[in-house]
Amino acid sequence: MARKMGVFTILAFTLYGLFFYWYLFKFSSSALPFEYQGTSADPATFLNGRELGLSEEYSKTRNLLFFLSSPWEWLFYILIMLTGLNSCFKQWAEQATKRKIFRTPIYLFWFSFVGYLAALPLGLISYSLSKTYNISTQTFPSWMKDELIDFWINYGTLLIIVPVLYYLLKRSQKRWWLFAWMLSVPFTLFMMFVQPVLIDPLYNDFYPLKNKELEAKILTMADKAKIPAEHVFEVNMAEKTNAMNAYVNGIGSNSRIVLWDTTLNRLTDDQILFIMAHEMGHYVEKHLYIGIAGYLLLSLVGLYLAHVLMQHILQKWSRVLKVPSPDDIRSLPLILLILSVLMFGSSPLSNAVSRYQEARADQYAINMTKNPQAAIGSFQELTRAGLSQVNPPFLVKQFRYGHPTMLERISMLEEYQIQHRKQ
Repeated sequence: MARKMGVFTILAFTLYGLFFYWYLFKFSSSALPFEYQGTSADPATFLNGRELGLSEEYSKTRNLLFFLSSPWEWLFYILIMLTGLNSCFKQWAEQATKRKIFRTPIYLFWFSFVGYLAALPLGLISYSLSKTYNISTQTFPSWMKDELIDFWINYGTLLIIVPVLYYLLKRSQKRWWLFAWMLSVPFTLFMMFVQPVLIDPLYNDFYPLKNKELEAKILTMADKAKIPAEHVFEVNMAEKTNAMNAYVNGIGSNSRIVLWDTTLNRLTDDQILFIMAHEMGHYVEKHLYIGIAGYLLLSLVGLYLAHVLMQHILQKWSRVLKVPSPDDIRSLPLILLILSVLMFGSSPLSNAVSRYQEARADQYAINMTKNPQAAIGSFQELTRAGLSQVNPPFLVKQFRYGHPTMLERISMLEEYQIQHRKQ
């Protein structure tokens, strides 16, 4: 039975991959509707022929890697249960020490390490792809350093969450999901609070914006929006990427306005001010807190569904999966599998909410700056720097895009320009 299930799983993954290869490379099209051709949203008006070709090639391959990554993770979880490797992790932990308190950390290390090795091929392909298309400027040793930081942060997070989770499972197999969710609320807020000052600096160096004149303009805008910001931070990303970004993260006193140095190097001050106004729009409309509330609501539903589905699956395939009960540590891959599938399945909904918020932030930014030419130029330059598609295929938009497409964003700005030209 385990062999049949394994063969079926691998076959399903193969067919899934072939479907998305056909969809992305043969069936779908990113061509613009006729009415948008020749407008500022048409990539042919701001990209040369070579850039257009590279954008299509890079986007299609990157999108394929995205659609393969989650099922690849699911395949890993299923196969380590079916093959008994998951039971080996537990056995190795039991053989390594007589003290139960150390067995879970040892199990988690082997689980995380083998999972890291399983994910490494797709990571290497993604890194190689971004280097080939000159998106990434990062050296391989630097990339591996970031990968190792990822590994230890993920391992440390599991080391905090998993012992608590299985304590709850042993105490109450019917209500563990509710208690786990209740504990996740302060933990999520704590992680958001410490991320800007403890986690982000592990990857990059942050320092106050060097351009004090630009910082003064940004802080003036922040003051008008009643945002309590004293500094704008710059991060050295040029040694890792040619892409551009700006964001506000953290909560409370640890919130930060951050600009990548690539953004500072490639955009004009007016374009940067539009992007900063966009980020301020999120603050003014409280998108961060709405996002936290939405995430916590989805996590509550997700944990409940994980409880129900795990009970149902173990009733049918407990012996095949070699997971005797929900409170056995060997159920961890099954819990993570279910949660990952639920997150992937719910991503069109969460992305739709995010796109709405991003569109609101765009509208706020253009109303604040009243400079549509600078705004359009910033989006065009973002498209060029990231070799992104202006009008991505439907499934790519639904599952990948937390922002409106560049076609939608630039078209909104053109409409604003036309309306205010008449006034």
